[in-house]
Amino acid sequence: MAAAQPLGRQTAGKPLTQKAHWTDWVGHGALTLVVLVLIAFLALPLAAILVQAVQGREGEFVGLRNFVAYARTPALLESLWNSIWVSSLVTLITVPLAFVFAYALTRSCMPFKALFRGITLIPLLAPSLLSAISLIYWFGNQGVLKEVLNGLGVEQIYGATGIVIAECFAVFPHVLMILVTALSLSDARLYEAADAMGTSAARRFFTITLPGAKYGLISAASVAFTLVITDFGIPKVIGGNFNVLATDVFKLVIGQQDFARGSVVALLLLLPAVITFGVDGYVSRRQTAMLTARAVPYTPKPARRFDAAMTVYCGVIAVLVLAMLGMAIFASFASFWPYNLTPSLRHYVMGLVDAEVGVGFVNSLTVATATAVFGTALVFCGAYLLEKTRGAGPLHGVMRLLAMLPMAVPGLVLGLGYIFFFNEPANPLNSLYHTITLLTLCTIVHFYTTGHLTAVTALKSLDAEFEAVSASLKVPFWRTFRRVTLPICTPTLIDIARYFFINAMTTISAVVFLYSPETKVASIAILNLDEAGEMGAAAAMAVLILIASSIAMGLFTVLAWWANRRTQAWRVR
Repeated sequence: MAAAQPLGRQTAGKPLTQKAHWTDWVGHGALTLVVLVLIAFLALPLAAILVQAVQGREGEFVGLRNFVAYARTPALLESLWNSIWVSSLVTLITVPLAFVFAYALTRSCMPFKALFRGITLIPLLAPSLLSAISLIYWFGNQGVLKEVLNGLGVEQIYGATGIVIAECFAVFPHVLMILVTALSLSDARLYEAADAMGTSAARRFFTITLPGAKYGLISAASVAFTLVITDFGIPKVIGGNFNVLATDVFKLVIGQQDFARGSVVALLLLLPAVITFGVDGYVSRRQTAMLTARAVPYTPKPARRFDAAMTVYCGVIAVLVLAMLGMAIFASFASFWPYNLTPSLRHYVMGLVDAEVGVGFVNSLTVATATAVFGTALVFCGAYLLEKTRGAGPLHGVMRLLAMLPMAVPGLVLGLGYIFFFNEPANPLNSLYHTITLLTLCTIVHFYTTGHLTAVTALKSLDAEFEAVSASLKVPFWRTFRRVTLPICTPTLIDIARYFFINAMTTISAVVFLYSPETKVASIAILNLDEAGEMGAAAAMAVLILIASSIAMGLFTVLAWWANRRTQAWRVR
């Protein structure tokens, strides 16, 4: 009798392979559809920019001629330098300020922690240009504190000074969230050992706290730099004659119709974002776990002087944030600045009715709702198929690349790519141009990475045994998805939807190239009002977006509470 064939040995010259189940093929087909969507609405528009950058006005191939012409243009090179040093300065200012604030929230026993943190996160609910509008009312030509600014040796707020201050205000909450997370991951045993050895507070800070938070600091700096260098709204409103890359792209494409040089500038705008994204990824791969299974959560101890100092510091920051927001709200109700400050709804009526911003506001709500619904569905389904389907390794690799790519692509660059790609008559998707659908898809793609990472984090926390048991019982994966995975991940779905909605309401750069008079959104309407000199109406519309976003946050909070009661009862013992 012949000997039994050993398991794992080759049979007839071929290795033993596991036969894919038909449900896996269905999953691969669905994942392929998600990949095709990302290729069509992300990869191909970016490729269109590259093609446009090496073409002449007649569509002929010119190689690097456009890049050489750019390098010989002093004004454009000055814009590049302006973008770099302004972004660097804002990063150097914001990161230390946010670090101290985060340190106070996590390492002190000061009162009103929740209040201070809530106040500093309010700017996330408003367009970034709200800070620029408020600064104009504070320090502009007819500003309340113009003389104070002049007394400090600054002639006017328009230009680099205004951009830096406004960007610090807009970027601060993003940096704060990262640093609070970084400082929350601390092992109390390290501090107990330091106290036992009589280590001073300063040395403990530089040997334990700072090294433990270094990866968070690097990530925060990368995010701050990228957000500033790619922002369009603030430089457009308060920049004056101070040109940066973001405004140059707009002027070249919209003002001069010079698509070739506009593409070159867009690629330059893309480069810093890619570099910072690469640095952040490199740092993340080298990061080691800060908490082990034996770690003890750090609990701050009361210290009267330190807690009082942190309370004063956080109070000052909170007052500055409220002053910025409060001025915008006050100016929106002022009848005629600065001569008649009687409260009225004149600017709201002017914006919503006379300037037809009401249509734009409805469009914003439509885009935000569609982005929240369809974006969440696309992101979560893509993440599920990526994590839970077997086989198709190359397809998984392409999906991971496309899912991470939007983080490194500024909204302004993505929108420009959409012009070149979807405005092409030969493109079968040309009918989407200047539609609400395209605005929604652009917004989804622009913020895809954060939603994807959130979904992947939630899915990785689920044991693979769910799918393994289902497969052994011949239960299709979609049934397991509907009955098990989806209910467990409902809180994550709500978080992703909330993220999409708020960012869709406040984004400017991603849609500034794509709207038409019929599809104009509220954030773009604010820019148009500013250009027309209607600052009061612009402030009113920015306040309306803030109010709408706040209401949406409240509704999402209620929805999350209801969903937790209905789907997370298994967590309660």
